[in-house]
Amino acid sequence: MTQPLTVSPGKKIRLKDFDPGDTGKIKNKAQTRAELEKNLETLNELGYRLYAENRRALLLVLQGMDTAGKDGTIRHVMRGFNPQSCQITSFKQPSLEELDHDFLWRIGRAMPRRGNVGIFNRSHYEDVLVVRVHNLVPKQEWKTRYQRINFFEKNAVDGGTTLVKIFLHISKDEQRRRLQSRLDNKTKRWKFRKDDLAEREYWNDYQRAYEDALTLCNTAYAPWYIVPADKKWYRNLVISRLLCKILKQMNPRFPPAEKGLKGLKVK
Repeated sequence: MTQPLTVSPGKKIRLKDFDPGDTGKIKNKAQTRAELEKNLETLNELGYRLYAENRRALLLVLQGMDTAGKDGTIRHVMRGFNPQSCQITSFKQPSLEELDHDFLWRIGRAMPRRGNVGIFNRSHYEDVLVVRVHNLVPKQEWKTRYQRINFFEKNAVDGGTTLVKIFLHISKDEQRRRLQSRLDNKTKRWKFRKDDLAEREYWNDYQRAYEDALTLCNTAYAPWYIVPADKKWYRNLVISRLLCKILKQMNPRFPPAEKGLKGLKVK
């Protein structure tokens, strides 16, 4: 039986309880291709309806350790959406201007417009992860941020944005293989930084930081989904299924046509 993707709000999340190599009953990539393509067609249709409706938005938040597959998810799953209706934001080290504001300021500016699908490659959660692991801000500061994030996300949901927060759960061994692959492959070497090895030394610290973020910011209105990410093909299938399910629940509808069009002929 496939392991659950979510945990009830208020319950402590322990990553050791989730198998990053889980593939359910699916044995290989070939078994996912037909369903993935069908799901992408569904996403295209529902995304088009969301764009036409122009009342609500969808925000996909992608978090995970280095090499967990944030870029790969965007490349393989989000191609189901029309690029015209997508906004992709990659959050890197804050600029001087961003540092002169509250940590959520740059997040608010990047929220998707109505009718659009927003994608965050990393997000506001970096401000309770990296800053905590590397002691970039005082503990008394980052500890307040969990509740501030919850308030921010509640406001977003109340304003018509559906949040889909995904933690791409990868094992330490799989991360090692992917980093080595980047080193060995000339076409991937540009992705590798020596800092990647330094960050890997903080693996356990990041796991603890993630567990707190996943637990304290797992709410009924913006739950976390823990997606097994050791197998890229399974990761893509699971996320495509999840997005289809959520968009079907949103059930975007085409707006009514302008009155007086019946019988009108174009000359």
